[in-house]
Amino acid sequence: MGLSVALNLIAVSGCVLLLCGSSWGINASVPLVIWHGMGDSCCNPLSMGAIKKMVEEEVPGIYVLSLMIGKSVVQDTENSFFMDVNEQVSFVCDQLGSQFLRGVVQRCPDPPMKNLISVGGQHQGVFCLPRFPGESSHICDWIRKMLNSGAYTDTVQKHLVQAQYWHDPLNDDLYKKHSLFLADINQERVVNETYKKNLMSLNKFVMVKFLQDTMVDPVDSEWFGFYKPGQAKELETLQESAIYTEDRLGLAEMDSAGKLVFLATDGDHLQFTREWFNDNLLPYLH
Repeated sequence: MGLSVALNLIAVSGCVLLLCGSSWGINASVPLVIWHGMGDSCCNPLSMGAIKKMVEEEVPGIYVLSLMIGKSVVQDTENSFFMDVNEQVSFVCDQLGSQFLRGVVQRCPDPPMKNLISVGGQHQGVFCLPRFPGESSHICDWIRKMLNSGAYTDTVQKHLVQAQYWHDPLNDDLYKKHSLFLADINQERVVNETYKKNLMSLNKFVMVKFLQDTMVDPVDSEWFGFYKPGQAKELETLQESAIYTEDRLGLAEMDSAGKLVFLATDGDHLQFTREWFNDNLLPYLH
């Protein structure tokens, strides 16, 4: 049976949820693709596994794909730290037939994406290291050392995921020149009209900010805000930034058309209740 599929997408931690457009077979629900963030995996029962199960319970019959980057859960977790994000995006594009899922939206227009929901995603990157709880602490100590020694060297950029969304406002020229992923998808060097067209094709681009977030600094990056260039104290909103005023990604036009949705919730990174999810995100999964 032939399928005409458009996807919804959720990015959490940026986990991303992507809803892809038309219905699948006899099921009226739009398929959902979920992509976890750094240090997580596709099937963690405390994070992505729980989200997948919750959505399936709330939307009976929906098809949910939680992306695995690699051939096993262990490899998936390791790749979230060390695999070039551009290679990850290509891997996901191949899986689908067409801060990371936004890269998929901008680079892979097929299947068409309906809604992009970014849950704690860092769209302007980060400029502080998060706390790293649990068993990955030895990896995170190594990450800190590598970033401190030079986030924009070729070796670090190529092999350390966090370096690819490390955004240093004190070294803006270095960031724009050497950032392999973030500077590219944010159109910092040149404007790729295809990226812009593909992002603007979304029905809704939903961004969730966690008001007590201790993992993301600055937290405003979850709404596309960041430090003003040349310093690391004063923040600017998306609407005040050059990416918006120059409309390099089409975000200003999307905002005017009511396609951008800014949601906030109290709590630390990815800490939300099922009731909040149902009230605020579930409507975008239909």
